[in-house]
Amino acid sequence: MQDNSATKSEATERPVAVVTGATGGIGREIALGLARAGYHVVLIGRDRARGNAVLARIATDAPQGSAELMLADLSLLAKTREIGNAILARHPKIAVLVNNAGAFDAARVMTSEGHERILATNLLSPFVLTQVLLSALKRAAPARIVNVGSSTSDNARIDPEQLELRAHWSMVRAYGQSKLALMMTTFALAQKLQGTGVVANVVHPGMVATGLVRTGGVIGFVWRMLGILALTEAQGADTPLYVALAPELSRTSGRYFKKRRVVRPNRRALDPQLVERVWTATERLAR
Repeated sequence: MQDNSATKSEATERPVAVVTGATGGIGREIALGLARAGYHVVLIGRDRARGNAVLARIATDAPQGSAELMLADLSLLAKTREIGNAILARHPKIAVLVNNAGAFDAARVMTSEGHERILATNLLSPFVLTQVLLSALKRAAPARIVNVGSSTSDNARIDPEQLELRAHWSMVRAYGQSKLALMMTTFALAQKLQGTGVVANVVHPGMVATGLVRTGGVIGFVWRMLGILALTEAQGADTPLYVALAPELSRTSGRYFKKRRVVRPNRRALDPQLVERVWTATERLAR
């Protein structure tokens, strides 16, 4: 599960940041940026070789920081809880949590725990990990939670009783609804954390050329064509890093960011009763 490149003393000398999906894409660039800012970064990913490559890059390009690698399949809630508790045992204070890992499937896939995989990875796992690490975030206050959302949430619809879309599933609908639900639970969490010194925000990184869509056919072709116009991974990491690090945002909470600016979210995310219903439904599924 664990592969450390920093000693315990090195880790405790620096503020700690946790980044999911940190072994590739914008997650790797977010981790590198946090290390350059002097953090000890806990990288969570699934692939040891890719994770070790990120550790080596941080050691070379960001010697002012440090890092360790922890392996987990974040589509599984039991593994998410396990990795969260392992982090908590090593790091009683966490200054930054970036929930970046995501999934985008071309077909409806169920996890071994019986959850639709897009929802499990994009919503339920970050919800569970955040809840497990919340005590450490409060102890490190002022602390920040940055959830990587998507502009697909901007026009998405949501039914709190059908978050897993057992009927009328499509990949676009599943992805957009999962990211809207992530936004709504983030806003609810921001309200619940008032007065604790922990802030929670959502960030759209822009259209980034990453390996999120791994499929062939028309979908894969269109994604590859869009990649020509997309941002680089480093460009996509810019706004998440800004929200994680900017001194002027230390008290900003419950906001949606694009291109370093607060923007208006989907109107459904501003409906307090609907937000609470989505929180309750998420909490139920996360059990």
